[in-house]
Amino acid sequence: MRVVFAPDSFKGSITAADAAAALADGWTSVDPTAHIVLRPMADGGEGTVEAFAAAVTGSERMPVTVDGPAGVPVQTAWLLLPPTSDAPHGTGVIDLASTSGIELLDELRPFEADSSGFGQAIAAALDHGVSRLVLGIGSSASTDGGTGMLTALGARFLDSDGAPVEPGARGLADIAEVDVTALRAAPDTLVLTDVTNPLTGHRGAAAVFGPQKGLTAQSDIKAVDASLARLARLMDLDPDLQGSGAAGGVGGALVAWGAVLASGAQEVARLVDLAGTLEGADVVVTGEGSYDGQSGDGKVPSYVAGLGDAVGARAALAAGRVTPDADTGPFAAVVSLTELAGSSDAALAGPARHLRAAGAALARTLIA
Repeated sequence: MRVVFAPDSFKGSITAADAAAALADGWTSVDPTAHIVLRPMADGGEGTVEAFAAAVTGSERMPVTVDGPAGVPVQTAWLLLPPTSDAPHGTGVIDLASTSGIELLDELRPFEADSSGFGQAIAAALDHGVSRLVLGIGSSASTDGGTGMLTALGARFLDSDGAPVEPGARGLADIAEVDVTALRAAPDTLVLTDVTNPLTGHRGAAAVFGPQKGLTAQSDIKAVDASLARLARLMDLDPDLQGSGAAGGVGGALVAWGAVLASGAQEVARLVDLAGTLEGADVVVTGEGSYDGQSGDGKVPSYVAGLGDAVGARAALAAGRVTPDADTGPFAAVVSLTELAGSSDAALAGPARHLRAAGAALARTLIA
């Protein structure tokens, strides 16, 4: 059998590359003659820089220190891709997860966390002189409408007295004016996102993703949603634009800056030639940390399953957990690490071991 392993990272516990290797080890323990191909994936969230670094020869990590979402400095890196005909000074790849991501928090900061670190990393790439930017915006820690990011790039968000507002979601309600006279110009910029949610409304940034970031009271969610709607009017942005609600509104702010939104999973799959790799494959194994009701909307597993179906490869899923509202229809076999380990804590404590067990279980099911 020809088996391709193309999981996303399991957020906060194991990288996509290590997850793919562990799943493959488990599979070959059952089927040692299998032809194995590893294609670790990403969708704009955690692991995006790593996916590009693995796929593009000559890429270089560029260290940078930024203001993280916990209010302390974060040492991270953006990725410089070699020059090409359409980017003669190279391309800068930056992921929000490593600069302003939720995994950088020990505890949630729903009103204080902001996206300024992401903007600082973008500014560092611009200072280097890159011709093009590729920005992954999954795993955000904040719902600041991208104001922190744009502030780091030169914009000013002012209250009715002309003073800068507080950072984070806390300052959104006080914004009366957006001054973009010193905002840096955007180069050719592609934004990789794993969601299609609009900025506001019942599917918007505050309503859908706010609770994950600590916005639990309905009154707070409604207030932040109203503030995001006002911010959209001030920036002349359509709040119903698909993807503008990604990363707490960073998606919309980037569109206002001049960037173009794209499916993260689709772009990374193109980069690693996943479609070509799947030609002739019997099985493709994918996965992520939590496979839930949102996973069918632009996330890695659903996209990989669709590519597999197009070439007749059966898709299998290994996930940290599989929630009751998840659509598992695209998969010929599904394994939950939480069920294998007995609890989510046990699964998180030993992800590689349980992924090997999951790979073996999938092999036994699909070979049979």
